[in-house]
Amino acid sequence: MKKYIMCILLVLGVFSGCKKFLDPKPLQSLTVPSSLEDLQALLDDEGVINSLDISAGEISSDDYYLTRSDLESLPYEEYRRMYTWQNDRIFRPTTNDWSSTYRIVFSTNVVLDNLSKIERTPSNQIQWENVKGQALFIRAKQFFSATLTWAPAYDPATADRDLGVPLRSTQDFNVPSLRATVSDCYKRVTEDLILAGSLLSDEPLAKTRASKAAVWGLLARVYLSMGDYDNCLKYADLYLQKRNGLMDYNKDINVDLRTPFPRFNKEVCFDSFQNHIMLSQSRAKVDYYLYNSYDDNDLRKSAFFRKTGENTFCFKGNYSLSIFGGIATDEVYLMRAECRVRKGDAKGALSDLNTLLLKRWKTGTLKLIVNENPKELLGIILVERRKELIMRGLRWMDVKRLNKQGGRIVLKRSLDGKNYELPANDHRYALSIPEDVIAYSGMAQNER
Repeated sequence: MKKYIMCILLVLGVFSGCKKFLDPKPLQSLTVPSSLEDLQALLDDEGVINSLDISAGEISSDDYYLTRSDLESLPYEEYRRMYTWQNDRIFRPTTNDWSSTYRIVFSTNVVLDNLSKIERTPSNQIQWENVKGQALFIRAKQFFSATLTWAPAYDPATADRDLGVPLRSTQDFNVPSLRATVSDCYKRVTEDLILAGSLLSDEPLAKTRASKAAVWGLLARVYLSMGDYDNCLKYADLYLQKRNGLMDYNKDINVDLRTPFPRFNKEVCFDSFQNHIMLSQSRAKVDYYLYNSYDDNDLRKSAFFRKTGENTFCFKGNYSLSIFGGIATDEVYLMRAECRVRKGDAKGALSDLNTLLLKRWKTGTLKLIVNENPKELLGIILVERRKELIMRGLRWMDVKRLNKQGGRIVLKRSLDGKNYELPANDHRYALSIPEDVIAYSGMAQNER
């Protein structure tokens, strides 16, 4: 099995860097996985499956900023171009978010293709279905993240024309990569997740594996990005019926520690993360005004941030080894609160919001939110979403979806007096696909 994994990495290196990546590959010579244990081993490769979340959206968002010296210390010009929202050449050739994404997709397709050759029997049914469910969940998560990164925000009026990402469903390199529509991308993601939910167990053996609750949490996120609040509410409800425990920052963690959160804390349902030098604590700094938006009695102010200089702070509040990109209960409470207020259930929204905040503020200091005005309460929820989910890989999705609804959020950066802006609904919110991918595949590039 280890030999097979190494062969996959070698083949994927060729896939990412060779112009003939669609040529036939001698897969027959590899040690093909032939058992459910082999396939599970591929899915348990945490160094690939759980640690290569797309970072481009977080890098492009406004959860952080870099100084000129931080920016100039970066090893590649592509990083600097991404930070300032340039039209093109924002990804390094061959080694980038695109190659990492489709490396994971390839692994899941290896599992699914070979699983079809293993008979499902009464004795192996649970394990067989669990393996399939995990593979479908992981692939759907990658397709969704890729769509958020390289496609326009979901718009029901144009989704069947807007270009999404390739939906590769086989390990066969001879099948060409073609961009699906945004509509087809969301259809594939939701259908695969719903099927995965019917196959997976309630509780995984480890939080690096998928479960029913992880599927429901991800489905809620997907439907939120689409503005489908009925389905987002449905799956947030299903999740919170199974998992509703929150950490009490007063007693479950020490907010003053450099790393206050254990990796697999009680709120984490599925663990995955992104890791990029631009987002490291040594470089990425949190906007001073965003930092000051946290009340001094709000324990997140100490749990999430560490002072690094005069009026400069870094983010330390990761739920994982680096920038958390998995599924956690706090996000689901905020999704349900947002859907409830949008659906006219202000009391339900207030219940969800106050339940969360009571676990975040110093005991006895929170003045419960009671405002039932729909517009004002929605604004409060969105502010709390920003504060709770900072540096969680979600800001890019939120800016895109909210701007599509008229949010008018303009991202801004300043470097030595030179200002950069990314206006609402700008075409650059669909990042340019790496130029080497376009050259090799012949796919259409995003509008520049």
